[in-house]
Amino acid sequence: MTLKNTTDRWGGVSQFLHWLIMLLILILAVVGLSLDSLPKSPKYFWVYDLHKSTGLAVLALVVLRLGWRLYAGSPAPVAGTPTWQARIAGLTHWALYALILAIPLSGWLYDSASGLRPLKWFGLFTVPKLSAPNEGLRDLAHEAHEWLFWVLVALVAVHVAAAFYHHIFQRDDTLTRMLPRRRKASPTSR
Repeated sequence: MTLKNTTDRWGGVSQFLHWLIMLLILILAVVGLSLDSLPKSPKYFWVYDLHKSTGLAVLALVVLRLGWRLYAGSPAPVAGTPTWQARIAGLTHWALYALILAIPLSGWLYDSASGLRPLKWFGLFTVPKLSAPNEGLRDLAHEAHEWLFWVLVALVAVHVAAAFYHHIFQRDDTLTRMLPRRRKASPTSR
């Protein structure tokens, strides 16, 4: 497998970042949706800090992924894909990137404007605040954080549905080119 993207497949770096970010977002979603049900104990604050640190890690990873995509390019649309579908796919990808950037930024702004104790990223270093404490900005950032998450959920559902539509009904390589290639069995291993 090549690390760089080719004209027909996503390379190893893009695949790794895609699936890692997806896994981290799934974990963030589960934790984020359960935060309100946790009792306000020391464990709550540990989980909350872990949620914030992981969100900032996703922010860094998506910046890395965007940089890699600009460097390595992206595969051309699968042969036979109508132009309108290719445009919608391109717009969807960029909207996903924008949301995956905006959600952690809104969470960081929410944390900053809340005036809470400083966040230590995974306990390693203190994350700078984006603003001074501000109740109005805090509320706006919190609302944005939640609404952007639900928009992301909807867009990811469309993204996944489109990938499976192409895989099951179109029988093309749209889905498989984001998956590692299967190794062909050697004649001696049969």
